[in-house]
Amino acid sequence: MPDIFDLIKTWWKQILSLTILSVIVTVSILLIKPALYLSTATALPASSFASDKSRLFNENIEALYSALGTPDDLDIILGTASLDTVFAAVAKKTDLVSHYKMQDKGENADAKTVKLLKKRSSVTKNEYGNLKVKVWDTNKEKAAVLANEIMNLLSEMHQNLMSEGNKAALHGLIDGRQKILTQADSARDAAKRTALILRTQEYEKLIGEYQLMIDSKPPALIIVEKAKPSGRPDKPNIILATVASGALGFLFSLLAVLILQRRKNITG
Repeated sequence: MPDIFDLIKTWWKQILSLTILSVIVTVSILLIKPALYLSTATALPASSFASDKSRLFNENIEALYSALGTPDDLDIILGTASLDTVFAAVAKKTDLVSHYKMQDKGENADAKTVKLLKKRSSVTKNEYGNLKVKVWDTNKEKAAVLANEIMNLLSEMHQNLMSEGNKAALHGLIDGRQKILTQADSARDAAKRTALILRTQEYEKLIGEYQLMIDSKPPALIIVEKAKPSGRPDKPNIILATVASGALGFLFSLLAVLILQRRKNITG
């Protein structure tokens, strides 16, 4: 095998030319691409027990649970974040069809807009258990708006889901109270009527507690940091790409001249 330094000394012009060419091509492509600004919103999951009535009205149970959720709570939210429903709602609310200039796509405008938003977005959890919503956009202000909207919509969706159980219980209590009142009205025995009325008072108390839980709407996410406009583009990273393309160009050119040198030695 030929010595690498001798090889470079012999073919340095070719190696240098190929390396410079790869850098020029890479930089030219990156300069054509639009600069993208990154904005990140951060949140923590709220405890799913926050919507449990007993947590609010029973001090002993309340002390058992943290206000913060578990990794499982966050995984549920991440599952929702993979749905097109979230991105479609955000795209419609922020008029992304116009911002992405998709008006000429006809019936596919909405679908292509959602696809591009998903491509430029990332919803993940980090090693500290934080939910990270990242959005890249050509407009730094828009990037922050989109990241916050995605985070807010995820929080709102799961907030409503957490309240569904309480709403079902409330409707059941209201129906049960009405049945007991009907029985009390038709009861001929005064003692039985009194007992039924006392039961309705218990129902009234529970109805008030569940109604309070529904009205309070405990949050599903605790916002730690809202997304803010970035001061400089995040993509493309021209410096990093230039260094990488230079290194790859050098290795490729070195491999090429190694093959050429070997063929030259065989034919010579």
